This record gives sequence, C-alpha cells and structure tokens, in this order.
Amino acid sequence: MTDYKGTLNLPKTGFPMRGNLVQREPQMLRHWQESGLYEQIRARRKGAASFILHDGPPYANGDIHIGHAVNKILKDIIVKARSLDGYDAPYVPGWDCHGLPIELMVEKKIGKPGHKVDARGFRNACRDYARRHVDRQRQDFQRLGVLGDWERPYLTMDYRTEANIIRALGRMIGAGHLLKGHKPVHWCIDCGSALAEAEVEYDDKTSLAIDVCFPVLEPEQLWSRADTPVTQTGEGRISIIIWTTTPWTLPANQAVALHPDFEYQLVQCETARGQQRFLIAGDLLATVMKRCGIADGRIIATFRGQSLEGLKLQHPFYRRTVPVILGQHVTLEAGTGAVHTAPGHGQDDYVVGSRYGLPVENPVGGDGCFLPGTELFAGENVFAANLHVVEVIKENGNLLYEETMRHSYPHCWRHKTPVIFRATPQWFISMDNHQLRENALREIKKVQWTPDWGQQRIEGMISERPDWCISRQRTWGVPITVFVHGNTGELHPRTQDLIEQVALRVEQDGIDAWFDMDKEALLGRESGDYEKITDTLDVWFDSGVTHSCVLETDDRLRFPADLYLEGSDQHRGWFQSSLLTSVGMKNVAPYRGVLTHGFTVDAQGMKMSKSRGNVVAPQEVMKTLGADILRLWVAATDYRNEMSVSDEILKRMADAYRRLRNTARYLLANLDGFDPGQHCVSLDQMLELDRWALDQVALMQREILKAYADYQFHLIYQKLHQFCAVEMSSFYLDIIKDRIYTMQAGSLPRRSAQTAMYHIIETLVRLLAPVLSFTAEEIWQYIPGPRESSVFLANWYAGIEPMLTDDHRKKWKIVIAVRDEVNRILEKRRANNEIGSSLDAEVQLYCNHELGILLKGLEDELRFVLITSSANVIITDHSPDAAEPCDLETKALQLKVLAGASVHTKCVRCWHHREEVGRSTKHPGLCGRCIENVDGQGEVRIFA
Repeated sequence: MTDYKGTLNLPKTGFPMRGNLVQREPQMLRHWQESGLYEQIRARRKGAASFILHDGPPYANGDIHIGHAVNKILKDIIVKARSLDGYDAPYVPGWDCHGLPIELMVEKKIGKPGHKVDARGFRNACRDYARRHVDRQRQDFQRLGVLGDWERPYLTMDYRTEANIIRALGRMIGAGHLLKGHKPVHWCIDCGSALAEAEVEYDDKTSLAIDVCFPVLEPEQLWSRADTPVTQTGEGRISIIIWTTTPWTLPANQAVALHPDFEYQLVQCETARGQQRFLIAGDLLATVMKRCGIADGRIIATFRGQSLEGLKLQHPFYRRTVPVILGQHVTLEAGTGAVHTAPGHGQDDYVVGSRYGLPVENPVGGDGCFLPGTELFAGENVFAANLHVVEVIKENGNLLYEETMRHSYPHCWRHKTPVIFRATPQWFISMDNHQLRENALREIKKVQWTPDWGQQRIEGMISERPDWCISRQRTWGVPITVFVHGNTGELHPRTQDLIEQVALRVEQDGIDAWFDMDKEALLGRESGDYEKITDTLDVWFDSGVTHSCVLETDDRLRFPADLYLEGSDQHRGWFQSSLLTSVGMKNVAPYRGVLTHGFTVDAQGMKMSKSRGNVVAPQEVMKTLGADILRLWVAATDYRNEMSVSDEILKRMADAYRRLRNTARYLLANLDGFDPGQHCVSLDQMLELDRWALDQVALMQREILKAYADYQFHLIYQKLHQFCAVEMSSFYLDIIKDRIYTMQAGSLPRRSAQTAMYHIIETLVRLLAPVLSFTAEEIWQYIPGPRESSVFLANWYAGIEPMLTDDHRKKWKIVIAVRDEVNRILEKRRANNEIGSSLDAEVQLYCNHELGILLKGLEDELRFVLITSSANVIITDHSPDAAEPCDLETKALQLKVLAGASVHTKCVRCWHHREEVGRSTKHPGLCGRCIENVDGQGEVRIFA
C-alpha cells in the first residue's frame, strides 16, 4: 500500500516540548545581561509617557525569602505590562542599608563599638556587611527574571543618598514638624533603643494582673459629690481600685484616671482585712467582686466620673499624694474603670498627664533596670521586679487581688522579646503642631488604594498614631545633624544653613563626616554654647524620604510615583513614613496609587517557619522547577489575601505551565513554512471558524489588558489557562488539525488556519510575557516573520480586533454546546468499546427547526467540527427511541443524538470512514477529499 505520510503537513518546530527551565533560564538571563536588554528597552521607550513604580527598599540582611519573591515578581509583572502598553517604565531597585539588624549581626562578629572596635571601624564593617547582602539578594532577584537597572540601584548608605536624607530632615525641620520631647516610647531592652511603631509586633505574654487600692485621703469630700444625698456612709477605708498587668510601672504612678461620663459606685464590702469601701465603675462592679472573691456588697452612693476630679489619693506604697484626673481613654473593656496613670510609661498616660501638668517620671534605665536612687527597687530588672512590687503593695495593705494572665503584649519585631514604655529625651515628628495628621488624611483620599480597604486601614492608623519618634541611640545610621543650645535646648538659629553644610560633607565622606566633625569647625566661637546631637534617624525615616532622595533627584525617575507596592504590613511602615514625610515637606502624597499584597502561608494557612518545616525557599524552587513556575504561582494567586504556597501547589502550577507551553508549541509547530509577509490571508477570505478564533483571541486580549491595568493578575492566569485548555486545545485546535495536516500546504483553507494561528501566537506571547518572562522570550524566537530581538521591546499585539457580531458569537456558542453533547455521548460508546476514536463514529442529530437550520448551515463541514466521519442533521419533532436527549441549557433548542460505529472503510490518510474509500484504482486507500488533496486542485472549505 502507498505511504501517504509525505503528503501530510505534519507539525515541525525547534521549540522544545520540555521547558527545561532550570537550565534554560540562566542562559537566557545571561543573554539579557550581555545584550543590555534593559538598556535597549529604555532607549526604545525614550520620550514616551512614563510610569514610575518606586521600589520599596528591602533590608540588606540575609537571603531573600518567598515573600521577597512575591513582592519583586508582582512589581516586575506590572512594570513589564506598562512597558508593553508603550510607557517608559523604568525599574530602579533599592535597598535599605542602615539600622539595628545589621548592627546586631556585625556586633556578633567584631563586638560592640567602643570595645574591640571604634565607631568608625564598626560603621565600615556595617557598610561592608550591607554591601555583601545587597549583592547576594540582587543575584536572586535577577534570577527571578526581574528586569531593572541592577547595576545602578539606590542604596540608603550611598554617600549622596545619606546627604539627601539629611537634607530631607532639614526640610521637615524647616516646615516646623520636628520637636524634642521627654515622651514615653516603645523601648527594646535588647536593642537598647527606642522603637518605631512599625518595629513593634504583638504576641502573647504571661503577666501578673493585680487589683490595687488607692486609698482616698479625704473621705469627707466624697459625700457632696454623690449623684444623690448619702444617708449612710458605711464603714472602713475608702479606696479607688485600679487594675494593671504591669506592676513595675507603679513606682512612676502620678494619678488615677476616671472617665468623666461613667457611673462609679461606692460599695461596702467585707474583706479579709475587715470592712472596706471600694469605688468601682458600676458596669464592672459585679465582675470585679467576683474576680476578687468578695461575696456581696452594699452600694452606698453613686458618682459621675467628672464629679470626682481632683480627689486626692494615697499612692499604694510611696509617700506620695496623687490626684484623680479625667480621660476619654478609660474604657469598660476590662479592669475596674479606673486607670493607674504613669506619664513616663504610656502614651495615653502621657497625653492625659500633659493636660494636668503631671510629672513625666521615668525611673527605668535603657537596660530595663530601675535607676540608682529608685526607692525600694533600685537596680532591679523591671520584669523581675514585678513580684517585688506586688509584695510591697501587699505589705502596705493595698493588694486586693493577684493572678497571672495570658494577654497580647508589644514585642520587639527583631528580638521577639517584650518591650517596655519609658520616657526618654527623643526627637519626634509632631503629628498635630502643623496639621501633619490633618493634611495626611486629606491626601490619603486622593490615592488609588488596591485593594480599596487599604484606605480605611491607613486612615485608622494615621488618625490614632502618636507623634513619630525618629531618634535612635545607635551607631549605624544617618545622624540627626543638629546643634541644640546647652541651656535652652533650642535648635541653632542657622540650622537650615548648617544642615546643608553638613550634607555637602556627607556627600564626600559619608555619615562619618558628622560623627568625626568637631563642632567648632561649623560653629566657631559659638561651639561652646551648643551640643552636637549624636542620635541616629529611625530607618523608617531613611526609606520614608526616598521620594525626596531618589524620586526627586534621580533623572531616571520622577515625583510623585505612580505606584508603591509592598506587603500589607507597610500601611504602618513604608507607606506611612513616606506619606508623612512627603506631606510634611511638600503637602502632597508621594504616590498616586498604592498596592498591597498579603503574606505567604503554607497550604494549611500556617505561617512559614523553619521549626514547622514548611518554608518554601525561592532559591530551591528555581533550582528544581524554574523561576517561571514561581512567577506563574504569584500571578495565579489572589494577592489580596494570604498567599498559600507549598511543593504540591507549585507542582500543580508546573502542570498548568505545561498546558500553556504545549499550546504555544502546537501553534509554532503548525506555522512551519508559513511566511506572514507572503501567506497571511485577509479577514474576508478566512474561514468562518478561523474568524471566530481570532474574535475570541481579541476579546480575551481586551479582558486581559484590562486585568493588567487593574492589577487583577489571578484573572489573567484564569483567562489564559481557560483559553489554552478549552477554546484552543479542546475546540479550535482540535478541529483544525485535520485541515492543517491533510489539505494542500498552500491552499486557502490551510493558510487561513495558519493566519489565525499566527495572530494567536503573536497575541499570546505578549500576554504571557509579563508573567512567564523566560518562556515568552523563548517562544518569541520561534515565531515566523521579522520582529524585535526581544518580546520586551514590543507592544501589545495590534494585529487583531473583535470582528464578529453578537449573532455570530451566539451561533458558535451553540455549536460548541452541541459538540460537547455529542462528545459526551461518544465517550459512552468508547467506554462500551463500540468505537475507538470519534472518527470511528457516525452521528444523526435530530433537531427542532431553529437548531436544525443553524447546524445545516455548516453543510458537510459539520462532521469536521464534531470530528466524526459523518454527521447528518434531521429536522423533526420525532426521533428513534435509541436517540439520546441532550441538554443545551435553553428550551428553544432541542436535540437528540443517535451515534454508532461507521460501517465504512477508514481512509489511510485522514482516518475518516467514508463510503468512497476503495473506489479509486490509483488511490484505493483514500477517501474522495484526500484524493483531491493529493492529486487534484485541492479540497474546498468554507466554515471549518
């Protein structure tokens, strides 16, 4: 028998079936670097409208983790998509290089500054440490396929950037936002430094919780303040009861706060110490008595909180009189409705104490121990002293109840240890002196927040936050370069000029220029009157002013940025510090949009940790699966929520990747020999099914481009996967396989299909490029026709537009539904071994008039759509009993199908069973259309 294989147009391509990403991606990355791809993109987009995504600087400490990978990949997807939009979208990566984590790592190696190494040597070691980790992280970020100006990143430790941070501080001072205060701040004993709000996290802690008596010194003053006349005053000592979980703060107590509007009840109680009278908030009375084991009590009088203002109380163990004050911060959530107030140990206490002129006493040193001279507790660690404080209260007869309790408590985010509140002289950015809070809240409303709940989140934080403590008592950081008068504490009147002089020196020699500087060099004869500040800036200030130090000064960028993109924790971190400093300097937000992504968790939603063994390291993923699999997972996962990742999830992503790759490979393989310059068929000559395919691609592209613009990347994955798996593989490509393989190579129907596939791959490769960057670049090299050297030098494909009417789309939607039902029935026949492939079958379709007319419109080509050897449409209200009913989801269309094995011989070339096979003496094994395709003018197709 004649071998007709040579007459078929079998697929052929050099594009590999296996991705082999682990080996292929590094090769492509080297090519990008050697060819200067990023620079080529910049040159190509020069002069176009710009899109600026400002990189929030990761910290130059340690290897990147999966959260870093998510962040950088999301940024890269956006930047590449905007570049394909035609924007000039540079990406300038940055690193945060100062601060405590680096100091601690260096201390472990060379010791604390001032011991085995001097301060300058220590800072040099910190700078070297940061530089090494920048290089390590940069290598991993590039391996992820992130395109950017990696050879020219911004580093907060660059001399010029350090100088500009100092200038930014000067601008904040010039706007009146800096103040010095003796205020309580979060203090980490291990860090030996104040902490910013963003450096504090909450975790459970076991504490001593105590109810303490503050005896009323002048009981006779009470009766006239009661709501109603008091007829019986009762017996025993009168005390206001406070509840606290920090007994160590009681040595600094200066008052007891009540809420002005709460009702307080004076209750007569029988206690182990005899008859006593306690003043407690009425709403908490029953709870307190039950907690303290008091069986019953008789209410003697009730009072409004405001009527008790100024009442004098005895401190529970010191010879100190403290007043009753009023505060809106008092709640009924827990405790007694009366709050022990130590302005040196709490923000609310400080605020309310300031209104009453209370002393801000802090008897605790930076090491967490009571200062020498502290009565009763000198030298004791505050947490260890809790038991001693309780014993002293008990000895004085003022302990009503004690217990241990587990509760949420602030911890240092670095050391994971409990922090304390302690008042120290610090530098602050005032939230209210010059309407910074009010102006920031105004600017928030002008920003596009993604997801939109980000606006409410940051508004709540800005509304409630205290003044921002920006000073740190550390070595490795940008200094607060100001001079204050030794007597008045006022800033030097020429502060702005002096800051610029310092900045110029820092540009030359880095921050050591300030620390090494003799103040006389700047102040001359005034130097004896002024002190040089040696505190360093909070690193959140460093990164927070990059809108000024980087966006405004780097000619690659501009202010304001179009987008800031970081994790959801940055509402209290970088988003906030950037907003406050930008509004403080320029009265405008530094960004037009802010995008927030969730944290990574394992498949069970658990936080990743080495102890649980559920860490997914991006380096390992790139070594085993490839960066594109990681990128596909990032795109497929809804970043607005927690992002689950595990080895199993990534394996599923690898399966999805193969489906996308195989679709691209099939398209490329069937474009062998196709020259788009010569062989493209005009739309009016294309077969109807090919026009439908292009219409679907154009509609999909429109939806995906909107999803890119709206940052809805999971929708992009879903639509691309659906398109490749369903519209293409399961329908269109499945149907046109016969036409592509069996028709004459240069025939119009085959060129029509190739034209459609060419437009499809041109569209698909661009839509994939921001996500599957390495794979898209590989596909790009195999597409026929002249093109740019890289897909990233291109724009979105403009060669197609939606072209069908709604009626035509409806028609093909019905055809697809009919095909699905026929396939369902054929699958049953296959399961019963009645047929092998669908081409072994013949089908009779019994239709009502509306459906019958539609299907008859496809003429004999309906069999190609159904991929059966024969398909006969019968318009009738009756059908054989053996015909199976079908559900087309609309009552207006009725269909029953009778399917069975064909009785005719199979054509050896196209595998269709046809009656005419064997009639030709020259080609006895061929059907009529194959004979025409082999020896004649070629088969004619109109629809499919």
